Amino acid sequence: MQLESLKMFCDVVETGSFSRAAQLNHVTQSAVSQQIRALETRYHQKLLSRSARQVTPTPAGERLFRGSKEILTRFGEVEMEIREQSADVVGTVNVSTIYSVGLHELQELQKNVLRTHPKVNMRLLYRRADQVYDDVILGQAEIGVVAYPVARAGVDVLAFRDDRLGVVVAPSHPFASKAKVSIQALAGTPFIAFDRESPTRKALERVFREKGVVLEPAMEMDNVETIKRAVELGLGAAVLPLACVQHEVSNGTLLAKPFAEGTISRPIGILIRKGKYLDRAAQSVLDAFKAAAGENED
Repeated sequence: MQLESLKMFCDVVETGSFSRAAQLNHVTQSAVSQQIRALETRYHQKLLSRSARQVTPTPAGERLFRGSKEILTRFGEVEMEIREQSADVVGTVNVSTIYSVGLHELQELQKNVLRTHPKVNMRLLYRRADQVYDDVILGQAEIGVVAYPVARAGVDVLAFRDDRLGVVVAPSHPFASKAKVSIQALAGTPFIAFDRESPTRKALERVFREKGVVLEPAMEMDNVETIKRAVELGLGAAVLPLACVQHEVSNGTLLAKPFAEGTISRPIGILIRKGKYLDRAAQSVLDAFKAAAGENED
């Protein structure tokens, strides 16, 4: 029995999928199935329960999973200790992030990583929220950043910060003269929203419903940058993270108004693949995220 077989077995358990385990190990789904059958033959019992939607471990499989994770984690640590005898922290770290956070909130963090570890390349991958989860689970990114993070199989979630939201309009908009804007007032003006599958859109719809307002957007877009351009053209109002519009507000092309009901924020979370051993480069980037989160709390 080889470590590769145990790793494939653990990947199937963590992702709940033979196909995803195959992607992670750069082999065919048939190759993964063969490895699992070999393990079941070795132990003379069924290790996985297969359903139409997901693959789950049997009691014996759960025990093998726990023991295998300990072995693989320790082996990975030993390998990294051997490779990292050099004092330098070197490497490329992929961070999969939604547009609104990556474009406007991670540049300073990138600079901090570069100042502290000049040989670490923190590479941002701009994705939709569902793609960020896939990137982390499938090993395409060491770290993921999403709004309204939710627990998923194979993923650990760490709190990062809260994004304050506000009503964003063009200087020519009727709301321009208002100090604050109520949620109810948005029902009577053209509204530009994130697309229906966006976690931010879904969360805003819940907030609106609580105030008796049904969100009926005049336009829907999948990108914060295109929403801002539409608002600048006077096509409607939008609710956006204030961090995303600082540049436009400073230049006078957009105005940001707080909610009359009080502060409304969206949580931003960090995603790490469950049980993944981070090398020194990835750990240095994660440490930078944690430091930034601590500064935000202060």
